[in-house]
Amino acid sequence: MDANRIGVLYIVSAPSGAGKTSLVKALLKADPAIRLSVSYTTRAPRPGETDGRDYHFVDRTRFQTMLADGEFLEQAEVYGNHYGTSKGRIAHDLNTGHDVLLEIDWQGATQVKRHFPEAASIFILPPSFGTLRTRLKGRGQDSDEVIERRLAAAADDVSHAGAFDYIIVNDDFDHALADLVAITRSIRLEGPRQLKRHAALFEEFRRN
Repeated sequence: MDANRIGVLYIVSAPSGAGKTSLVKALLKADPAIRLSVSYTTRAPRPGETDGRDYHFVDRTRFQTMLADGEFLEQAEVYGNHYGTSKGRIAHDLNTGHDVLLEIDWQGATQVKRHFPEAASIFILPPSFGTLRTRLKGRGQDSDEVIERRLAAAADDVSHAGAFDYIIVNDDFDHALADLVAITRSIRLEGPRQLKRHAALFEEFRRN
């Protein structure tokens, strides 16, 4: 890992059912240099989810203890479940030059931005409300009552999209993924980051 490089912190948020998780998984496969931050949650695992890979699944007592001890960079309650991001893990990865991606809601994104204002925030927008309803029903993971709650919350989620640095409309998966990859690559090439990363190269030119 380049000692002159500070890692980039990416924040990806979206309403439930917008395709955020699928896009993030595809991005991580396309760009192995990005590490996914694994959040803590009190919700039960969904089919196919693995503890330590998708989330750290903990009970409410342990979550509250970690919260009281100040271990979370951000935390939020969503649909009755608690979520939190490890402050120490994020700081360590960034300081050792690793890029980190947080897949969190807009509330968490707001909290993270206060601690890391240089983080790049990306909002994934579904192409329409009707499409979002179809996707949520098609997953077959939630009851009708839960789906209606998620749909009711989606409008509020979308109302916060303007606070993000980038907005991607996921109307075509391949196109949305290309946009996501383009954003992460362009951020790495920002002038201040490159000046620091290639300080020796710029110094060589200054000496001649």
